[in-house]
Amino acid sequence: MAWEPGAPPRCPCCALRLPPGAPCCPACLGVPRPFARTVAAFDYEPPADALVLMLKAQRRLSMAPVLARLIAAAVARDGPLPAGTLLVPIPAGRVSLRRRGMNPAAEIARGLAAELGLPLARGMLLRRREAPRQTGRSRRARQRGAVGLFSCRGAVLGRHVAVVDDVMTTGSTADAAAGALLAAGAAGVTVLVAARTP
Repeated sequence: MAWEPGAPPRCPCCALRLPPGAPCCPACLGVPRPFARTVAAFDYEPPADALVLMLKAQRRLSMAPVLARLIAAAVARDGPLPAGTLLVPIPAGRVSLRRRGMNPAAEIARGLAAELGLPLARGMLLRRREAPRQTGRSRRARQRGAVGLFSCRGAVLGRHVAVVDDVMTTGSTADAAAGALLAAGAAGVTVLVAARTP
C-alpha cells in the first residue's frame, strides 16, 4: 500500500509521480508552490483508496488512526519534520461537516499528533467561505475556487506548520492554506496527506 523501494520518483514539492530524470513535476516547476514539500502515504487508487473512502463516505472513524500511522511512516521514510512543527488540519466546509458529522482531516491530524509527538492546532485555519464541491472539477476551476479560501488565526509567527489533509488532488487547497499561514508569519509549510491523486 505505501510506496515501496524502487517506486517511481516523486515531485519533492507535491508528491506527484515523475517521469524518470525529471527533478519536479511541470506544475510545480511552472508556478512555485507556497509549501516546501508534500509527504503522502500512498496514491489515491485501488486498493488503498478504500481506506480514505471508509473514513469519508462510511464515517468509520476507526480509519483515522490507521491513516495517521501510514502518514507517520511516510514521514519517517521521507525525512523528519522540523522540530516543533505545528500540525494544522484543513478545515471542512459547513456542508461537508453537516453531511459527514466530522472533519476527516481533523480526525487524521489528531492521530498524527499522537504518532509524531507534535502539537495539534485545530481551528488555526478558518474557512472564509464555502467552496464548491471539488469532485469532478478541473484543475483550473479548483484553483480559482481556492483563492483566498482560508485565513489564519493564532500564533504561527516563526513556526514551521504541517497542513494535514486526507487527499491531495491538484494541491489548490494546500496552496490556499499554505498562503494563509505564510501571510500570518509561518516560517514554512509542509503538506501531509494520506493519499495523492496520481
